[in-house]
Amino acid sequence: MHTLYDSDTYSVTHMLANAVATDAPSDADGERVKPARPVPTLARHGFEIVDKRAGKEVYLDGSWAELFQQHISAWQQNTPTQEEVEDTLEQYAELAQNPVVVH
Repeated sequence: MHTLYDSDTYSVTHMLANAVATDAPSDADGERVKPARPVPTLARHGFEIVDKRAGKEVYLDGSWAELFQQHISAWQQNTPTQEEVEDTLEQYAELAQNPVVVH
């Protein structure tokens, strides 16, 4: 899980497929030890976009995640302004139905 963007308005986190659980045990060298039983992981990567103003979040996976990845790739080639990023995130945030819940 990597935070890609964080502002007063939006937060974007990239959820990685098949990532090692952060609570997985480590050996003496700090390397992650494979558990005896496989730990269920995400089948595909996805993106969580949180609209901090509305207190809602949307999780993009599948074709939505691929489309969003295309935006990120374009941003890496041509650095956008913060306004351009936030305008794009606003379009995705319109899909948000889930209230943000802190555990």
